[in-house]
Amino acid sequence: MFKKRIWKPLLIGFGWLISLAGLVVLMSFIEVKKAGLTCKKVNVYIPGNQYFIDRQEIDNILQTTSHTLIGRRLENIDIHALENKLKVNPFVEFAKVFIEMDGTLQVEVSQRQPILRVMNRFDQDFYVDQHGLKMPLSPNFTARVLAVNGYIDELFANKVDSLHTALAKEIFKTADFIRKDSLWDAQIEQLYVNQDHEIELIPRVGNQRILLGNADSLATKFNNLKVFYKQALPLVGWDAYKLINIKYINQVVGVKNETLLDSLKRRREFMADSVKKAQFNQDTASVNAAALKDTTGKKTSIKN
Repeated sequence: MFKKRIWKPLLIGFGWLISLAGLVVLMSFIEVKKAGLTCKKVNVYIPGNQYFIDRQEIDNILQTTSHTLIGRRLENIDIHALENKLKVNPFVEFAKVFIEMDGTLQVEVSQRQPILRVMNRFDQDFYVDQHGLKMPLSPNFTARVLAVNGYIDELFANKVDSLHTALAKEIFKTADFIRKDSLWDAQIEQLYVNQDHEIELIPRVGNQRILLGNADSLATKFNNLKVFYKQALPLVGWDAYKLINIKYINQVVGVKNETLLDSLKRRREFMADSVKKAQFNQDTASVNAAALKDTTGKKTSIKN
């Protein structure tokens, strides 16, 4: 019984030792085979439908056009250095480089995904990606994303960087909320920061401004706006208000478009007066016709 207890762990340990030795031998064989191979071609894969960086730019970074990779022995290619060179590009979020046994160098590049385009008060123009990082514009591609302008103090140093001002972070939070909601992503066309450093929404439908204020309680504010859209605007029309204030989470304040309302009021009064005048003219014509009939129907008698 005691011998069985000794031999069992020994056999297990011996099995693991053989497996480890086999793995070492296999890896050594792979390295030997790899040392004798050269890079035959470079495949570049860029997922997604936005092309801030194209194949030619990647080739320039990797220097494939100068044939410094193709034909080189695989053991002399530093794939980590290549990945780091790609990550320096401001449009690259992630880069992965690996070598296949047939001598193919595989390159996969993930681009940054912008969700906001910022035009600050210093005439600087830049994107903000989905992680809240600033990135430059691209000469190759223009992303169709939400735009914001106005009194924005956030500076851009033409490199990937985080947002520094509290207002810029609130703008990003608002844009991120809008893009994740299909209704507001379709309805809100632009953001604007006014002189009071409050955020305004510019809708696609309607001429009114929507005063959001800050990025606090966004779900409640936008829900209040949805209720206002469904219950109030159908009764008065989309252009009845020049401003919809939703910055207070417990109420929605609509500022009427007086010019439009006055015009509609005058139109209604004009129509009412026209109806009254038409009715009056019709009644007058009826009285005159009756009087004329009464006059022509009388007989005249002459007494001698």
